[in-house]
Amino acid sequence: MVNSSGNFDAVAYRNTAAMMGKEGGIAYRYGPSAAEYGADKLGGIPTHFKNNDTEFLSDRLGGERACIPGNCGTWQVGRLSGSAGGYSSNIGHVAFIPDQASQRVGVSNLAISSVSNGVFSQKPELSWTNYEAGLDEINALTYRATGDVSNPVAVGRCYGRPGWCMNPLMVFQSGLIGPAQSNTAKNKATVQLGAGKVPTAIALSNSGEFAFVTVWNTTNLRGEIAVLALAGLCDGCTAGNPSSADWWGEWNALYPGLPNLGNIGYMKLLGYVPLPADMKAPTEIAVTTGVNRGAYLQAGVPGYDSPRGSTPLSNAANRNKFKAGGSAYDSYAKAGVAVVISKSEQRVAFIDLKPLFQYYQKMYFGSDADNRATTDLGNGDAQWPRTFAGASEQMPTVIKTVSLPSRPTAVKAYQWGSNKRAWVATQDGKLRIFNLGDYPSAGNASAGTITEGASVDVGANPTGITFAKEKAGNSIYPDITKEVIVTSRGARKVSWVRFAGDGNSGTVVRTLNDSRLADPIAAEDTDNHSTESYVLSVADYGGRALRNYRYGPVIMHNYGGQRYDTQGGTGFEYGGAFDLPGKAFQITGSNIP
Repeated sequence: MVNSSGNFDAVAYRNTAAMMGKEGGIAYRYGPSAAEYGADKLGGIPTHFKNNDTEFLSDRLGGERACIPGNCGTWQVGRLSGSAGGYSSNIGHVAFIPDQASQRVGVSNLAISSVSNGVFSQKPELSWTNYEAGLDEINALTYRATGDVSNPVAVGRCYGRPGWCMNPLMVFQSGLIGPAQSNTAKNKATVQLGAGKVPTAIALSNSGEFAFVTVWNTTNLRGEIAVLALAGLCDGCTAGNPSSADWWGEWNALYPGLPNLGNIGYMKLLGYVPLPADMKAPTEIAVTTGVNRGAYLQAGVPGYDSPRGSTPLSNAANRNKFKAGGSAYDSYAKAGVAVVISKSEQRVAFIDLKPLFQYYQKMYFGSDADNRATTDLGNGDAQWPRTFAGASEQMPTVIKTVSLPSRPTAVKAYQWGSNKRAWVATQDGKLRIFNLGDYPSAGNASAGTITEGASVDVGANPTGITFAKEKAGNSIYPDITKEVIVTSRGARKVSWVRFAGDGNSGTVVRTLNDSRLADPIAAEDTDNHSTESYVLSVADYGGRALRNYRYGPVIMHNYGGQRYDTQGGTGFEYGGAFDLPGKAFQITGSNIP
């Protein structure tokens, strides 16, 4: 979009925006494929061992799953027990470019892994809990009645609260945005971006308080960030009836912009943050508040302060808990940083989110008058949550932009911990480390404290960065805050990067490649619950599939501690694939309570 003379080309800009959510948009965002780098001809690539698939028996055939025969799912590891035991599962949402966009929404929710009856499933497949609902994401089918859900550009969830970042938001080229569902979290809501606003990526703050969507403004020819206030609700609750009693432990009222459990039931578009003039075409975004996963109010755990126990906030005594010196003061974010990259412009921008979070702190936990304003919910600028037009003091601000020597291809920001870092991958195969300085805190900050440090070689065209997730043991990760997983499309591999104690350097400690893996673009690690397991899901774009690989043991702590190491001698085991009617480019998942 910058011509040979260095001038911005408005026609190319609009044409490229029109390709988002289609194969041309993928080629632009994710660059050369493995085949274009010649990686499809690499020799010596292993073919990892795969266990046989055994189908679960339904209750109708003497099993313990209340499922339809032929739709009960499969297992690969363990010894089948007559007792269901401590069941747990991970659900993933995969975005793909469908072969027939008029027939498929391009997002599907899949069972990624599960444990039940003493056996472990490590193959991605349609979840038996959906009872033959089909391939298309169920909420997306609902949204189709009122909006265009034909070309997905992104799926994104919060990551700063393991076990309680339930569902992702789906973003479509049309500008429609809405939450997906899982079997125990089915709330629905939508937002529609304005005309001429083409989304390209999404990131959520640590506990789902806000969503940040990068936008190409094809009318005014500028880059922007759309900011959405989100509210979680107990499953089946609505904005009009948010306090139905259940086991969720969610707030008893509608509180957009406060930490939630990920079952998003309300969204409001606050407005658009303009990016600098030299960043018209943002392609990816990452967000962090730095709040530790253990700081949040417990989700209804007996003996702990919970959202239910701290509501309603109309009560001054409850609000006092969230003020300085109160028992819940550290349980929510007061600042944050967004990191935005632009591929064609080879720049990274850092955005200060402190004005946004501190405005919400003031309104919810401040004076009686401010708190009363948060009960006037509605779509108007002056109604809660107020838009940027209704309260400009909350608008995030640009801290600085930095030029890069190679095209940026992916970005991630730390979740919590002492090393406040962001990582920017570039097409030349580098994972670049940026120190976020003073900004992920509520104190004073200086742009000069954001600096670039060392880099790690991860292989050509690294297109995805994801987090190492917390497990029910420590067989693999000494500290998940010091590790990320990088997918390098051009090198046809996935690398685990472990950082030094100070966060300023890193090394590759594990590498996955496999003869079946044709064209990886993104990956996602799995959560654990009771059973310790290590499964990575990889979006294989050219291979038209989501593929699972196990890279560590399965230890069934809830079944007497049975342990099953990977077989085949490579350190990896192939879990299997879910073949798609299209090309997979993003995957995100979570444990389902």
